[in-house]
Parts: sequence; structure tokens; C-alpha cells
Amino acid sequence: MNKISVNRLIAKIGCSFLIMLSTLHSAQAGESAVILMYHRFGESVHPSTNIGIDQFEAHIEELQVGGYSVLPIPDILSAINEDQPLPDKTIGITIDDAYLSVYKEAWPRLRRANFPFTLFIATDAIDRKFDGYMNWEQVRELQASGVTIGSQTASHLHMSANQTDRNREDIQTSNTRFKNETGVKPSLFAYPFGEASIKVQNIVKEAGFTHAFGQHSGALNASSDKYYMPRFALNESFGGIKRFRLISNVLGINYTDLSPLNPTLEENPPLFGFTLKKEAEHIKNITCYSGNQGKLLMQRLGPRVEVRLAHRFRPGRARINCTAPTPSGSWRWFGMLYYVPKTL
Repeated sequence: MNKISVNRLIAKIGCSFLIMLSTLHSAQAGESAVILMYHRFGESVHPSTNIGIDQFEAHIEELQVGGYSVLPIPDILSAINEDQPLPDKTIGITIDDAYLSVYKEAWPRLRRANFPFTLFIATDAIDRKFDGYMNWEQVRELQASGVTIGSQTASHLHMSANQTDRNREDIQTSNTRFKNETGVKPSLFAYPFGEASIKVQNIVKEAGFTHAFGQHSGALNASSDKYYMPRFALNESFGGIKRFRLISNVLGINYTDLSPLNPTLEENPPLFGFTLKKEAEHIKNITCYSGNQGKLLMQRLGPRVEVRLAHRFRPGRARINCTAPTPSGSWRWFGMLYYVPKTL
């Protein structure tokens, strides 16, 4: 058995043990997980995608002492797919774009804490040896240590704004490069910029990926779309320890019949709504917000939540977040990111 297989076996045994404990203590079993998303570390010239080292070390300390279970992303997904309980306060860590600071700053700290993570890579940046990015030797070193490697296309393109053939070609190119350089094609995918559409989701599924992540806030649970799963983004402005504790403790909202289902809008403003599943009908005080419109007008019709926007979204990316307080003082959280074409 090679080194990669040994590391993965050890991680799998650890996750199985935690899930077994959660089954024995079902009263504390988690129904959802929080997936964190980072990009750069200690690169203050890029504040919108960077997390400060002091901030990141505070995050790691909180995860170590706060009663969390930090598990590999594939194991979290397997538990949710198989309707198995997760440990209470389950956390998954993802990092996008393979910047060199991941290798130099994030990985050593996560390794010392024994925290697994998934790294999503756009292969062109590595192939073209862009300044400030990792190289393939470093990627293989992370992979050998047990880091899960995921895809973010070859060129990190805006998939919702590109034609089907272009998207397919870009994914095929990256899959070939991953196979040649790491020996395997990734099974996990992250949409560049968090932008997707039903067409794009189908392309990703047809390419053999089992799950895909966006960049919208919320807890991951059984209601989450396997090809548009939520993550909480962290950067300098939104990486303070108070917010970190808040998002790391959120729970999901079990829902169905989301409208609009397509992450690329076909109507602007959209008629947004979702239906609470039976086990979630007790949730009260749901409030929905939009990034540029604040608190939104909402109507509750039994289990149905209907939200109306007063204004059209601007072209680009638009967010809607719906939250509700829990008796324990945490929050339930469901969010969507929509791509708004210039023509709407």
C-alpha cells in the first residue's frame, strides 16, 4: 500500500470512528455541516480574497477548543448522501485557487492541527507558472499527505457566461492535466466565482464529478443540491473571530421546491421561495435579506416561504440569505447566489 493510500485509510478510520460516536449519542448528532472557504493567507495586498495570519490562527484555535469535528469533505458528503448522522458541529475546510500561500502558510498550520482540507485548483495557473501560485510538485506533496484535490476548471472561466462547448473543453483540459500530474481525476468541483446554471451543472455532472460547490452561504445538509452546495467565504473583512464563531455554529434549513431553481436568473427580479420540509415546519421567525436591498418582504403560507424583491438585481452576482434563530442561540441559515446576465 502506497503512502497516499495509507494516509487516506487513516483519515477514513478517524472519520468512521467519529460518525460511530455520533450514532451512539444520537441526541447530539448533527443534521448538517458548515463548509468553510479560503483563498489566500497572509497576502494583505489582496484583502478581498485574503485572510490574515492572525485571523487564520484564531480560526484554528477556535476549531481546536470549541467542540468542533473537522472532517474530510468526502466523508462529510458520504454521510449526508447515506443519511448517516454527523458529529455535532461538523466543519469542512476548502481552499480555492492553489496560491503559494496555501503551501507556505495554510498547510503547515492545518497539518499541525491535524485538520483535513480540500484544495480546488484551476490548472492553467500552475501550467503557465503564474507568479504566486503553487507548482505541480507541491500539489503532489499535498496530495501525498492526504489533502483532497478538487477541480476548478483549467482557465477559471465564468462558466455561466460561456458557451457549452467552451465549458466542456475547459473541464476536459483540466481533467487531462490532473490525470497526467496527480494520477487521478478529481471527483469534486468548485464553480469559479461561484457562478453556475442548470446547463453548467449538467456539464459538470456529465464530466464525472460527484459533487460541486458554489460560493453561497449556508449550512450543508440533505436538502442541498449536490451540484450547487454552499460554503461560507472568509476574508479579511469577514474573518473576525466573532463572525467565525457565528457561521461555524449555524444549522441548515430542510427545504424543497426552491424557486428559482436555476442559479442563473431568467427573470429579474426573481420570484424567490421555498417550502419547508415537514421536519422544519416548526422553524419560526425566518427573515430573508439581499446584499443590496436589505431585509426583504416575506410571506409565510404554512410551510411555504415566499420572498419578493422591491428592485431588480444588478448584472453580475446577487445573493439572498434566509436565517432563523434557534432556542440555543445559534442560527439556521439557507442562502443562494444567483448569476444575473447583463440582458436581464
